[in-house]
Amino acid sequence: MAGRGKVGKGYTKVGAKRHTKKSLKETIMGITKPAIRRLARRGGVKRISSLIYEETRNVLRSFLENVIRDSVTYTEHAKRKTVTALDVVYA
Repeated sequence: MAGRGKVGKGYTKVGAKRHTKKSLKETIMGITKPAIRRLARRGGVKRISSLIYEETRNVLRSFLENVIRDSVTYTEHAKRKTVTALDVVYA
């Protein structure tokens, strides 16, 4: 126990707590109906059908999957572990 000060065995600091993974269905529902409505308004849409919301979530999910996959490929090719903004732009 030399060199530990007042901290006894078993009371050492624990490493950084990582984020737990949420289920994909729960995460995609985080894109709310008003958020989709705001995006449509910015695009110049007046009225929105109720079927659009789920379809928009699916399209956005596939688009983000492609962008993330490509940006990670750029990062791995450069032998880095951090994805930079330019990786996302080039993707």
